[in-house]
Amino acid sequence: MNTVADWIFVLIWLVGLVGTFVPFLPATIIILAGALVHELLVGFSQIPQWLWVVLVLLTALVWVVDNTAGLIGAKRYGASREGVWGSFIGGMAGIFILPPLGVFIMPFVGAFAGELVAGKTADAALRGAWGTVVGMLGGMAGKFLIHLVMGILVIQAVF
Repeated sequence: MNTVADWIFVLIWLVGLVGTFVPFLPATIIILAGALVHELLVGFSQIPQWLWVVLVLLTALVWVVDNTAGLIGAKRYGASREGVWGSFIGGMAGIFILPPLGVFIMPFVGAFAGELVAGKTADAALRGAWGTVVGMLGGMAGKFLIHLVMGILVIQAVF
């Protein structure tokens, strides 16, 4: 049963890794749930308590990275609050418009529109929109790396 549980975790972890790039898919929770499912199947015998603490701390770190990366990118490139909201709304719309490509294009379009609504020139709006996208992509990269670490730590514990 351990081998089956190990591979179930790996499959769930891979779904979580892919989910890192899909807004509104709780990739971190999926990875944690994979570890929990694994431990339920093996009677909570392979993942030590200290690793659960690390996984929870890494989950908190994902939340921090997710919520600050976009803001840092937006601020660095001079985006307004309207641009940040436009990026958020564009990202939500992108799930339904041209999926999966829309998830990457629509935040830029939304941020650009938000910057124009804020009264910025087209050049300034373009710069602010670019900043929100840079921040979003930086956040995704950070989350992906953390998700990799989470999975590797669990794999080391269970294999």
